Amino acid sequence: MDQIRVTKEFRFEAAHALMGYDGPCKNVHGHSYELSVTVIGSPVTDPASVKLGMVIDFGDLKKIIKSQIVDPFDHALLLNADVPQHEFQKFGDPFIKTIFLPYQPTSENFLLDFAKRIVELLPVGVKLHSMKLRETANSYAEWFAADN
Repeated sequence: MDQIRVTKEFRFEAAHALMGYDGPCKNVHGHSYELSVTVIGSPVTDPASVKLGMVIDFGDLKKIIKSQIVDPFDHALLLNADVPQHEFQKFGDPFIKTIFLPYQPTSENFLLDFAKRIVELLPVGVKLHSMKLRETANSYAEWFAADN
């Protein structure tokens, strides 16, 4: 009855390439990602708490998302760890910030990864409700806890 959803939005730049893909996204290209993270919980009712009236302090949510997602992924090249070495070499060298992921670097897989990174770090009583990752102005993927 007293559940409130709180959302914070984030932006980061990253490049990726889709291994084995049959279209232009097989080539390295970049996106200006926009991530919306929504949590749900009850506002703190303890009058002695500095967080009185908050589900989560927006600053606390920002620290979690920045440390787990934005800082590691921002301005990185994101590649499937299964990319053959000779394929990686054609992307150019050196890439200073390359992250080899145990999955195909799609928006859908990013959201699955992000959910795992976030859920355990939320305060007691606060749950991850949903996320939206916008890859372009007209393309995005969504994750909902109720679906998982």
